[in-house]
Amino acid sequence: MLRIFNDLYQRYFSEEEALIFTILIIVGIVVMMTLGGVVAPLLWSLVISFILQGMVNSLVRLNLSYRFSVYLTYLIFLSLMLLIILVLLPFTWSRLVLFIDELPNMMSQLRTFLLLLPQNYPELFTEAQIQGWINSLQNALGQMGQGVLSYSVSSITRLVTLLVYTILVPILVFFMLKDADKLLNWLENWLPEKRPIMAQIWQEMNGQLANYIRGKALEIVIVTVSSYFVFWVLDLNYPVLLAFMTGFSVIVPYVGATVIAIPVFLAGLFQWGLSSDLYQVMIAYTVLQMLDGNLLVPLIFSETVNLHPLAIIAAILVFGGIWGFWGVFFAIPLATFLKAIIRAWPVHRVLEDKS
Repeated sequence: MLRIFNDLYQRYFSEEEALIFTILIIVGIVVMMTLGGVVAPLLWSLVISFILQGMVNSLVRLNLSYRFSVYLTYLIFLSLMLLIILVLLPFTWSRLVLFIDELPNMMSQLRTFLLLLPQNYPELFTEAQIQGWINSLQNALGQMGQGVLSYSVSSITRLVTLLVYTILVPILVFFMLKDADKLLNWLENWLPEKRPIMAQIWQEMNGQLANYIRGKALEIVIVTVSSYFVFWVLDLNYPVLLAFMTGFSVIVPYVGATVIAIPVFLAGLFQWGLSSDLYQVMIAYTVLQMLDGNLLVPLIFSETVNLHPLAIIAAILVFGGIWGFWGVFFAIPLATFLKAIIRAWPVHRVLEDKS
């Protein structure tokens, strides 16, 4: 047994770089598992500054000074942040409140609709099945009510946390953009001088991660705006709320589109019943998702994320189970990171063995 461990160590961890990199990964996982809430502002600042760094580099390539490029990029970032906080969030929240207020009426209509199914389609549905569905809906609504109550009880703490994020994150982003070179140089001082594995992983991840995050943000905006336009043209109730839900559904590939189809269907069902208008909304929603998956995603991401759909779904389940919503959001970058590690480590060792 000791010989097996010794062989594994000699093959994969005999060099200083491999050992340090392994320790860094373990420390990062432990910090995320134990202090995720504490370091969350720092992580958010890293992600945002990483996204904005691409805009800074683009402005520098236009012969603008780095300092001016940072200030201009930061000004655009602050403007978008204020627009979201002062305009988009209050408007969307007001529509969500209206939707919640009408939920009892919607549930009553849905119950009536379900009770008619055994009469209209006796060969497909039974009264026992429908009653089971109704009981499940009532239980789900009860759990939702308890969740809303617990959320409202802790709303003060959440509000304080949001205020801290709103103030602290922009400050951290500014200094990360302004002193990016200094921070990278300081970090390099703690790493081994020879680091081919880290260099290969960074080279593979740098472009892919930046393109993925920026592309995902662009995809959310395009899908949200397109969905709002379609829902507005079709005169569907709650077009803003449903458009935001549809836009953010792209965060979870293969699953989000199916999940969000339910509220879109219910909104149309409560508004028009089983009519041609409902069918038009569902057809339009299906076309939107098909255009997103078959046209928009290939155009934006190209070969950025070269992962099998099974690997993507597995990553969503694993990282979503560990870190919740943000684990789902970063599931694909984390899976890409693991793939880069797996590719870099053996290739480096084989090349050394051959030499």
